[in-house]
Amino acid sequence: MWQLRVDHLAEEDLDPAELDAEERARLAAPLRAADRLRYGIGHIALRRLLAPRLGVAPAEVAYRREPCPGCGALHGRPAVEAPPGAPHFSLSHSGDVVLIGIAARPVGVDVETIPETATVHEVAAVLHPGERAEIARAGHAPEAFARVWCRKEAYLKGIGIGVARPLDQDYLGEDDPSARPGGWAVEDVPTARGHAAAVAVGGTLGMVRSSWLPSSFVTASTTVEAPDGRP
Repeated sequence: MWQLRVDHLAEEDLDPAELDAEERARLAAPLRAADRLRYGIGHIALRRLLAPRLGVAPAEVAYRREPCPGCGALHGRPAVEAPPGAPHFSLSHSGDVVLIGIAARPVGVDVETIPETATVHEVAAVLHPGERAEIARAGHAPEAFARVWCRKEAYLKGIGIGVARPLDQDYLGEDDPSARPGGWAVEDVPTARGHAAAVAVGGTLGMVRSSWLPSSFVTASTTVEAPDGRP
């Protein structure tokens, strides 16, 4: 996995030439400036991480959507178009952090800013009963809620359904890891202060490894070699 801080960058630092038409349109959409910045940084970094693994230039990385596990329509997990056996990936961004996971197996990542206490009380009510109980025992601490939420989002992104799946269906709490969904390893990821993050990988997961990318990784005209961020 790789992380990158966005608070030292501005939109004018980015060159969208490596992005495809859909990504450039999204970058030009009337979003908040902070959202555009995170989007641009995340997608440029993802292309530059995938390109050497595919043997192509960043601009040549092509994406597709996998079938949704729930309905079969092509709005499931994003994937690399080719070649067969291409790595799986997941991208998340929030606050000052972009988080990217690349793996040989299905993977999901999520990073979130620590929410306000009022948000915890409001949103925790839709979670699994076991998760709600853990958050309540923690005094509805925002940090405890954020860890649970990130694990849940990472898992749901990994299986390709996302938050369209009922949020009370799967247990991703801390007290009983054996009660978590089978076939997936889900772990917290150390990240920047004021944020929480998690990764979910199909199968087993060893020690979680995450490397921080320098700002030059997305601003340099030639790709800067990324440090090893394998999970």
